[in-house]
Amino acid sequence: MKLQPGRHVYGLAAIIFGIIGLVWHEFNTWQQVQALGKIPRPEVLVSIISVFELVGGIAVQWKKTARVGAILLFIIYLFFALLWLPSIIKAPLVYGGWGSFFEQFSLVSGALIVYSTVDAVNSVTNKRIARIGYIFFGICVISFTLEQALYLSATAGFVPKWMPPGQMFWAVATTIALALAAISLFAGKLALLTSRLLTVMIICFGVFVWLPILVSDPHSMFNWAGNAQNLAICGAAWIVSDYLAQSKTIQQRQSPD
Repeated sequence: MKLQPGRHVYGLAAIIFGIIGLVWHEFNTWQQVQALGKIPRPEVLVSIISVFELVGGIAVQWKKTARVGAILLFIIYLFFALLWLPSIIKAPLVYGGWGSFFEQFSLVSGALIVYSTVDAVNSVTNKRIARIGYIFFGICVISFTLEQALYLSATAGFVPKWMPPGQMFWAVATTIALALAAISLFAGKLALLTSRLLTVMIICFGVFVWLPILVSDPHSMFNWAGNAQNLAICGAAWIVSDYLAQSKTIQQRQSPD
């Protein structure tokens, strides 16, 4: 079994999420939790979720416990994704809710693929679960494209002003790149290369967008959470890349000489 760096990056992001929750206890800062109504002792709930994220993120780092960690993170990320549904139902024509749902759901996809690929057992069930996770992630990439396209000015605002040839150029360029990535992932043409380039692009988002925001204001929970979210999505994209590389290796071994 080859090294699976995506799993480790994905787990690291979960650990950071857990630390953020334990340090700030600002559960109500997350917009989607408004769907739960008034929560008595919210700090207790956020502490429990944060501990689960820590345990899940740590467990994912080791092969023997990775499946348990993937199950924990699957439950947590699916929970937070589903909390966006009331906002979507309330305003289905506003894409912000949809975009937030699929950002969170991309992490669910990562958990599914980790669960089904961390073992060497290439069973039919594992293949199906991994394929479902892959398709789910591809749908999320379509959503990333639509979200950037519909909020192009806001996307451009995140691009550092010093980057030539301009903020709008990079907003349009990355939107086109996401669209091409979605097409490639579903078409299966150059999917491995596409997933790797997509991972690199998300890393660039972290380096050039989210990290400078954090450096400018390290006391903001939102800035830490934004970096953790970007790292988690990067991990999920990397997991997809590892999955495709693993599948290619298996096919090559099974093919006749």
